[in-house]
This record gives sequence, C-alpha cells and structure tokens, in this order.
Amino acid sequence: MKLSVVILNYNVRYFLELCLKSVEAALVAIDSEIIVVDNHSADDSCAMVKQLFPKVKLLENKENLGFSKGNNQGVAIAKGEYLCILNPDTVVAEDTFTSLLHFAETQNKLGILGCKLIDGQGQFLSESKRHVPTPWVSVKKMLGFTAAYYVPELDADGVGEIEILVGAFMLLKRAVYNEVGGFDEAYFMYGDDIDLSYKTLKQGYQNSYFGKTTVIHYKGESTLKDKVYAKRFYGAMQIFYKKHFKANPIFNIMVWIGIRLASVMQKPEIVHKSVPKQRFFISEEKNEALQNRLGQALEVRKSLESYLDDSEFILNNNDLSFKRIIEIIDHKPKNCSARFKILPKNSNFILGSDSSKYQGEVITFH
Repeated sequence: MKLSVVILNYNVRYFLELCLKSVEAALVAIDSEIIVVDNHSADDSCAMVKQLFPKVKLLENKENLGFSKGNNQGVAIAKGEYLCILNPDTVVAEDTFTSLLHFAETQNKLGILGCKLIDGQGQFLSESKRHVPTPWVSVKKMLGFTAAYYVPELDADGVGEIEILVGAFMLLKRAVYNEVGGFDEAYFMYGDDIDLSYKTLKQGYQNSYFGKTTVIHYKGESTLKDKVYAKRFYGAMQIFYKKHFKANPIFNIMVWIGIRLASVMQKPEIVHKSVPKQRFFISEEKNEALQNRLGQALEVRKSLESYLDDSEFILNNNDLSFKRIIEIIDHKPKNCSARFKILPKNSNFILGSDSSKYQGEVITFH
C-alpha cells in the first residue's frame, strides 16, 4: 500500500465530513487507506463516519488522549509506505497526494514534506514553513520579530528545504516516523509537530516545503485563542526546550514569565460578524454567467474589489472540483472582503470561516 491518511478528530463533525470527501476524491488513483481516530467527540462524528464512509478505518477513544497519542494510535495500524498526518478541518485538492508523492519520490533522505496552507478566506498560513524555534529565535518572536521564526525568504508558492512543518499536514514515510519515535506523547497539544520535525532533522533527514500544492486549513476549529490555549502552547514549548536544548537559567525565567503573562493576559478573540450584502451560488453549470464573470475577474484581477466586497460566495462541490474551489479562494485579491463557504457534494450543509483565529460557521438545511 502506498499511502495511509491519518486524521485525528475531536468535535468537528461537519468539517470532518468535508475533509473526508476531499480526501476520498484525492485517493482515487492511489493504493491507500483512510484512518480516523476520534478523541471521544461529543457530537455525532463517529456515527457520520460509519454511515457515509464505511471503508474508513475508525478508532473510537473513550477519552480525549490528545494530539500526539491519538495520531500514534492511527499510525500503529497504518499499512502505507507513506503517511499523511492530516487535520479534520482541512480540504485537499484532487491532485494533492499524487503531486506530493511524485515530489517525494525524487528526494534523497526526505524527512517530512509539507505544502502551502491557506485559511478559509485565502490568507496564507505562515506556520506552513518555519525555522527551528531556538531559544533566541523564540525570544525574538515574543518581541514581535517573526522573520526569524517563519521562513519569508522562501516564497509561499515556492519549493525548498525548510526545518519545521505544521501538524495540520505532514507527509512522510512510515519508516521514518517509526525510526524517530513518532509524536512525543509528553505533548498533549501544540509543540508536537515542532518536536517531530526537529527529530527528523537530528536523525539526518531533510524536511521540505512544496508550495505548488495548496490545502485549506480552517485552523480556528482546533486552535481557539484563549487562556487554555496559551497555557498549553507555552507549556509545550517549555517541554521542547528542556528536551532539545541545554539548560539556560535566563531563558528559563523568560519562558516562565511568558507562560504566566500569556495565561493571564490572553483573551478570547472578539468576533464582529457582518451580514453579507449579497450571496452568490457558484457552480460550473448553474448561474453560468456569474461564474464566467467571477472566473474572468479572478484571472485578470481588474475591478474585482467593487464586485466582490461584502459578498459571500457559496462554492458548490456538486459541480466544482475541490481543486477549483481551492483555486478560487486562493486567488482572492488582497484587501478584498469577499467571503466563501463550501457546499460539499451530496450534503445538507454549507460551511466556512471568516478567519483562522476563531471557529467557522456551519449552516444546515433540509
């Protein structure tokens, strides 16, 4: 078997359904399997998987075991030569895995391979490519100097060697994953992807970024910015530094202060949602004139702001491929306030998110 896609789910039933539909479409020509590990969701995620995706291997945990342990469970039963660790709030294109596997086969000593991630409104997610967060790099990031933390020198659409990838999308050989010990279960959530990336580098492998493939990551579904998030994130980084770097009393004090301040000062994002002034239903066959107008505007990017501002576009997967949907969202002009939601194929809901900083919106209908 060539590829095992491992998806860890927790209470995102509708985003998981969309994700699985995109993954199935992307695996048609690949000898593969899909493994969903559910961390004791309170919604009907497991029932949905059993009903709509009977070929998916489903592991149902009786408690929330965290990101690292949950993914390790999925990998333990995987049979593929390659693994893809994938978040449930993602959407992949039909050629995502074929493109990445083709690139992977050309690389020597490949560790982890990542791709371009955007949020639900087309904003590039900088964590797609990062440097090793050494103590000094982390201090600069806390002071607002993020260039040392992310990798601005490599274009978002480029291809190149990088150090740290994000756990929302990681492709690597199962043998490499097992060789480095998989995810360290000392991390409950956050920091585990940094640790795994760094372990592959220390083992002599090279991590790479392939920006020719774009994946949507709604992100806010699993990364709510509140005090619990702050404690877990800075606590995870403390584990990372103790594990991989020599003790530095001054830096330890700074991390300790950062954790305490973040847990006290971090506040949930305040969301100000506005009702779109107009909504359009976009498909290949229906509303053809509007589709052509949108397509032409996206190609030439002329006068699009006045046409799209404060509008919401429902992208119909019954007619539009996932690749086309991702292209439309990815090519939204800068400073344009248009919003997008997706209607998955053969589904009774639409979903989307106006920002990666907070949870998205699901609208069901009958």
